[in-house]
Amino acid sequence: MKCLEIKPSKLAGEVNIPPSKSMAHRAIICAFLADGKSEIDNVELSEDIMSTCHAVMSLGGRIDFLESSVPNRKKLVVYGNGTVTVKNGKINCGESGTTARFIMPVSRLTEDTVTIDGKGKLVSRPFSVFFPLFDASDISFEVTDGKLPMTLKGKLKPGNYSVRGDVSSQFISGMLLALPLLSGDSTIQITTKLESEAYIDMTVYMQKLFGVEVYFDKEENKLIIPGKQKYMPRNYYVEGDWSQAAFWLAAGVMSGPVSVSGLNRNSLQGDKVIENIIKSMGGKVYWENNRLVAEKSNLKGISVDISQCPDLAPILAVLGSVGEGKTEILNGSRLRLKESDRIKAIVTEMGKLGADISEEGDNIIINGKKILSGGNASSWNDHRIVMSVAIAAVLCKNNVIIEGFSAVNKSYPSFWEHYKILGGNIVEQYLG
Repeated sequence: MKCLEIKPSKLAGEVNIPPSKSMAHRAIICAFLADGKSEIDNVELSEDIMSTCHAVMSLGGRIDFLESSVPNRKKLVVYGNGTVTVKNGKINCGESGTTARFIMPVSRLTEDTVTIDGKGKLVSRPFSVFFPLFDASDISFEVTDGKLPMTLKGKLKPGNYSVRGDVSSQFISGMLLALPLLSGDSTIQITTKLESEAYIDMTVYMQKLFGVEVYFDKEENKLIIPGKQKYMPRNYYVEGDWSQAAFWLAAGVMSGPVSVSGLNRNSLQGDKVIENIIKSMGGKVYWENNRLVAEKSNLKGISVDISQCPDLAPILAVLGSVGEGKTEILNGSRLRLKESDRIKAIVTEMGKLGADISEEGDNIIINGKKILSGGNASSWNDHRIVMSVAIAAVLCKNNVIIEGFSAVNKSYPSFWEHYKILGGNIVEQYLG
């Protein structure tokens, strides 16, 4: 078994953070739905982003992959014709939930049959939120036990839709991307408390950049989508990813200093809240010359509701494990529906490293220590679990060995390169 061994060492220096995966997904699909040529610059070709590119090409888009002016990044030249034309009826979304949930409604801009499939945990992640929406448009769908593959036939119709907001905002974003191109107006009434609201804001923002207007009435929990619109081609530069920056900001306050460049300090990304959460834990985080700097700090435990920022839970668990006092990570029910059951994965793997951590319902409870013991950890095939364990190694007494370390390729292929640039001491080895 191929593993990675990490010798605990200080991480310090500067990282040019990868571009936002969430923004890139949205930009690629908006560009595909536009009639003409768009350029999307500063893209990292993670497995998830490649899944969206392949899906778009299967539905009639063309993408040229050029070198970006930013080292180790790409510029995507996307050619759309304002319509969906199925070129490949079998679309494999890999392990990208965003790709699958966006492309299902987008593929219904045509009558033609497509089959959406995936691999790993994606196959069993929830998709049933779409079923009543498809029924309302007389779209036929075939699944087995609610799991992928899903075969779809029939065209989306304008209308008034009701959608849950407490499973994944991706269902709402997928509908938002498709509905403006229909012949009539539509609405989406969100029937529960909306979690990860920022991701809806990001979708609406990206649509506006590409010439489409959608109105979000937050008081009524309702989206208003005028029909007969057209996406317009444009050029877009992808801003840095706050959810990935969180790992290096954590490293900074644990050992640092670490400075992160490439972030938009006025970003709509919900995970931007990591800056304030770390400050509330006593972390020294500040802006200097358009870089966000995190310095070694004495951290203290806090209670934090992560219903609006669930992707931050793994790295917050690391910070809580080495902070003084008690940390409570609350309202994490949707963590169980991610690439792994992230509550169980976090508690299990941080426990292996010596953390005093437990799960109580959908909450994570931690009693902090100054230093962890280290040891062997599993990836759960989850990129955020791997990256969190790697950061935890900074304050471990003994080496940390991670099985399945390549899971980072899902979202952050350059993670280990950046880890070494900051002074991380790692070596690949075979065990067993």
